[in-house]
This record gives sequence, C-alpha cells and structure tokens, in this order.
Amino acid sequence: MSELKDMYRTIVADGFPETMTITLGESVLTYKKRTWEMSGEVRGLRYGENPDQPAALYEFVEGKNRVAGLAWRSPRQGIVSALTEAQMIQSGKHPGKTNLTDVDNACNILQYLTARPAAAILKHNNPCGAAWAGTLSEALDKAFWCDRIAAFGGAVVVNRPLDKACAELIASQYFEVVAAPAFEDGVTDIIRTRKNLRVFELPGLARLEEFCGVPMLDFKSLTDGGIVMQKSFVNRIRSAEDFISATGTTKDGSVFTARKPTPQEADDLLFAWAVESGVTSNSVIFARDGATVAIGTGEQDRVGCAELAIHKAYTKYADVLSFRRCGLSLYELQQKALSDENAADELNAIQQETREAKGGLIGSVVVSDGFFPFRDGVDVVMAQGVTAIAHPGGSIRDWEVVQACNEHQPQVAMVYTGQRSFKH
Repeated sequence: MSELKDMYRTIVADGFPETMTITLGESVLTYKKRTWEMSGEVRGLRYGENPDQPAALYEFVEGKNRVAGLAWRSPRQGIVSALTEAQMIQSGKHPGKTNLTDVDNACNILQYLTARPAAAILKHNNPCGAAWAGTLSEALDKAFWCDRIAAFGGAVVVNRPLDKACAELIASQYFEVVAAPAFEDGVTDIIRTRKNLRVFELPGLARLEEFCGVPMLDFKSLTDGGIVMQKSFVNRIRSAEDFISATGTTKDGSVFTARKPTPQEADDLLFAWAVESGVTSNSVIFARDGATVAIGTGEQDRVGCAELAIHKAYTKYADVLSFRRCGLSLYELQQKALSDENAADELNAIQQETREAKGGLIGSVVVSDGFFPFRDGVDVVMAQGVTAIAHPGGSIRDWEVVQACNEHQPQVAMVYTGQRSFKH
C-alpha cells in the first residue's frame, strides 16, 4: 500500500526543453520552462494530470503575437505561469499540473468579478462554489457552503488580500491550494498549520481587470498529435445592460416577449454568467444573492444537466443541515439512521425541510452555456422556484422557451447573452 502512495509523492523528471519557440506565420513566440529551487534542488511540475505523465509549465516571455490582426495578451503578463519561489509561500506536496490549472481557471472566472471581493473554490477544473460579496470573508464563506462536500481537497482562489477570517476557515478544512494577491499580517501563520497546503501569493490576482477582455491563444491537442488553435473565450456580458431582451420572438404570426429581470435578478445573472466562463459544457448554474447554489456540468443533454444540478442542490442543502445540526455529513447521518431511531427521525426531518425549501433553489436565477433547444429544460428549473433565466438564444424554439416563462406563475424573466459559453 505504501508503494501505491509513493506515486503521488514522486516528482517525475520531465525531460522537456528549457525553452519552447512557436512560429505562427510572421510571429515568433518564446516560452520559458518554469522551475523552482526547493530544498536545494531545481524542480519543475510534480507531474501532469496523472502521476505517470511527465509535464512542464511554460511562461510566455517574448514575442509579438500578430495572428489574425487581434490584440493578444503580452509576454510576461503571466499569473500562474509566472509563479516564483518567493511567491510559493508554502509548497506543500509540491504543485502538479492539476493544482495549477485549477488556479488558472479560477483566474479565468475572477477576471469578470473584479468589482467586488470574490472567491472561487475549484475541483477538477470546475468551480464547486463561487461568490462575491461586500467583504472577502463573506464571499469565501458563501463559496464554501455552496458545496461543502466537493470543496474537500479543492483550490481556493480570491481576488483580494487574504484576511484572518478567511485564513481561519481555510485552516479548519482540507484544501490542496490557496492563492491570493497578498496576505494580511499573521495570516500565513494560520494557514501554514496545514503542512501539505500549497500557498501561492499571485500579485496578478489584484489586477485581473487589466486582462479582462484581452484574449490569449488557446491550444487544444488532439490524440493524433494535431493541434486546434483558437482565440480564447471572452465574456461580452460585463454589465446588466449587456444582456439582450427576449423581445419580438415570433411564431406563426404571434409575438412572444419575456419579462425583464429585476435589478437583483440581473445582478445575479451577471454573476452567474461570469462563473459560467469556467464551467465545462453542457452546463447550467443556479445562483442567488451573489453565490452559486448548484452547478450542473459535463452533461450531454441540457435538461439532464438541469436535473443533475437540482439533484446536487438538494443533496448539498441536506448535507449542510446535517453538518450544522449533527456534526455529521449527510452520508454519515444516513448510515447512522440505519441503526439509530433518533438519527432516523433527524434524517427524515432534514429531508422534509430540504423538499420544502426545494434544496435552496427558490428565488434563484439560472444561466445556461448554450441555448435551450426545447422548453423542457426551463420547465424543470422553473418548477424549483427560479425567477429569471439567461441563455445565448438563437434556437428555432426560442418562442417556445419564452412562452414557457410567460405561462409560469409567477412569470419568469428571461434575457439572452448573444454568445455561447461552451468549454470543452
């Protein structure tokens, strides 16, 4: 058994070159491999996605990208790829590829949430929970309780200096990584009590607005060795005014117009669409009061994705009740209830309360990364008490989806984003 554990501790010799040069027509782009001197050794990434996959991290350091005549991100603007020894406040078990790509995707999300203190907790390159609020500690607390179960072993990334309240929450749980633009006095002493925690100080998290809207070259490798190159996704919804009204949709001479969102609904839709930029498709996100409530991701059909998110919301809601009342996870309480009558009564009460609250989804809003091809998806989410919906629009059945919102009592608001947010 100890030999099996060793594979997760071993740093794999990568054998990759110190520099990488990419020539794209007249553009020559130079990248430098990122390594760190630790414990008297020069080390790169621990390993790739799995322990038997050597990997290397490269930073874009030189060159003018003139591809497609667009304005691209410039050399030495890196955040994660520019990580230095000095910024690695604590290396924990030494970072691997998945640790850094989780932090990177958090940067991708948080670049659209710079107006307020915001926090994102990621696991397997998808957010478990995300929130923005008046203070960073409130945002992190909301993000954590969005999905306490999935947050276990996740990466915590914030866009403001980490304070004591945040540090105490982090130290009380098990996380793999925490990244912040800075740390207030005494904070690192608190989180360093978690010896295996990787702690990164990334100044670029404080200036994400500089990168917002500026694309980078996005490479996708094919299994046959080929490469797909694309402009990275850029979120066009930067304010509530950027949403497109669902008005004037016609079918057989009839005109269908959806209710406009209230200011609070629009604010939550704006927040949720920012988070959507970092969620694997097919996906839907439920959000309320500046925090995610449930995230359905990676499904093949849209209505199935909505149903998955609802199932997760009910499970997480019941788990929070169980944890706060009994000090047990929902699964531990279920196991105890098999032989303990009092525990069984408590479980039944929690399940009843969860059903009545519809898993905390009442009053939430929903965003979808692709349009709803049929009304089934919106009917499913509206049955949970959703009050507003945003999706790209452009389906031949947009009229049917708007009609569904108008038929619902109370009437549900709907707007279009005018862009799809697939992430594969």
